[in-house]
Amino acid sequence: MQVETAQSWADVQELLFEGSWNPALGRFRSPSAFRGLSQSNYELITTLMRLGGPYQQLEKHILRNFTKYAHRDVVERDSWWHWLSVAQHHGLPTRLLDWTHSPFIALHFATANTEKFDCDGAVWCIDYETIHQRLPRHMQTELVKEGANSFTTEVLARAVRTLDELDNLSADPFLLFFEPPSMDDRIVNQFALFSVMSNPAIGLDTWLEEHPELGRKVVIPAALKWEIRDKLDQCNITERVLFPGLDGLTSWLKRHYSPKNTNPTSAGTS
Repeated sequence: MQVETAQSWADVQELLFEGSWNPALGRFRSPSAFRGLSQSNYELITTLMRLGGPYQQLEKHILRNFTKYAHRDVVERDSWWHWLSVAQHHGLPTRLLDWTHSPFIALHFATANTEKFDCDGAVWCIDYETIHQRLPRHMQTELVKEGANSFTTEVLARAVRTLDELDNLSADPFLLFFEPPSMDDRIVNQFALFSVMSNPAIGLDTWLEEHPELGRKVVIPAALKWEIRDKLDQCNITERVLFPGLDGLTSWLKRHYSPKNTNPTSAGTS
């Protein structure tokens, strides 16, 4: 898998927009999904996997109880993928991973935590258009019929109704991306999409080792983080926009008015 280290603010943009030119359209339209991490050595593992123990067996029980108690917010006619999106959005452990169509929003998440400014961060770039060309045939057909390059919950539900169906579609694990319903401004403003593996026990890192041509990692050196952070704030890529409400506003203001700490690991020490 390709790993590249950015050397400057300009270099970051070149690396993140690499491959975005679409000659058929004559426009810049990236086929990539992006995920920003505050430490470059963080793995691409789901919140379900982080539970540990027999998490594969627990998945059905967790989701069954979520749907049982969440009826006030989600209605019966909503697809299983809609339920799963709501669960992920509200912090339930699932096999989904959060991504964005925006490289700048991914950069935000790589540089939002100033306590990690002594560590290199990273932005993962995954070519979801090519990934979807490797899906089971009937799933590809649904995308073609829709004239789309990624799924919505409605289109995905026509191809695969449940996680059990997804698990049994192929002996070879596969990855897909879908856009969640616009449940609130946070989903919309973050230009969000989710990834899901057909086998919940397989981490995306492991899968990418077998398909290295489908993913890239752009390392964000610790020495660049402050510059990138300040320039993203100037571009209005902040918690105030990405997390509308008082919590996002206070997170942005706290960082905006904090003095620069050139040695984060010394914070709180004498």
